[in-house]
Amino acid sequence: MQKSKSAFTMIELVFVIVVLGILAAIAIPKFAATRTDAQISKGRADIASIRSAIITDRQAHIIQGDQNYISGLSQNSTTLFDGNGTVGRELLMYGVTSGTIDGHWSTTDAAAPYIHYVYKVGGKNCNFTYNPATGKFDLNANQDPLCDQLIN
Repeated sequence: MQKSKSAFTMIELVFVIVVLGILAAIAIPKFAATRTDAQISKGRADIASIRSAIITDRQAHIIQGDQNYISGLSQNSTTLFDGNGTVGRELLMYGVTSGTIDGHWSTTDAAAPYIHYVYKVGGKNCNFTYNPATGKFDLNANQDPLCDQLIN
């Protein structure tokens, strides 16, 4: 009785490696683009939540006779958008933890009231400013085109 040996030939293995290399060359750039798209979507959702919270806070205080917008969006530089630390003026129920990597928010202010914020996406810093007089949370002018995707 003779045993039959079955194995891949060297040509078959080389062919498979070449095909995998081609697929990897196509797929890896797509994954990078998908990651940036996800960061933009997260940023858009955060901005919408922040703007909505500012308006909700103001409406709640108008009923009480206070016409002012909240004076600051954050209590400290490590937890952002949780309000200005004044009882009854919290914005987001759960603040956003500050970070300096893509997909995270940080503040450029050294002390309260924190009104300048940076959202990092695709390696670019997108600068935002909160104006307590008007209640607007806007992208600063002359930003990278990637930043414009956060508000368009």
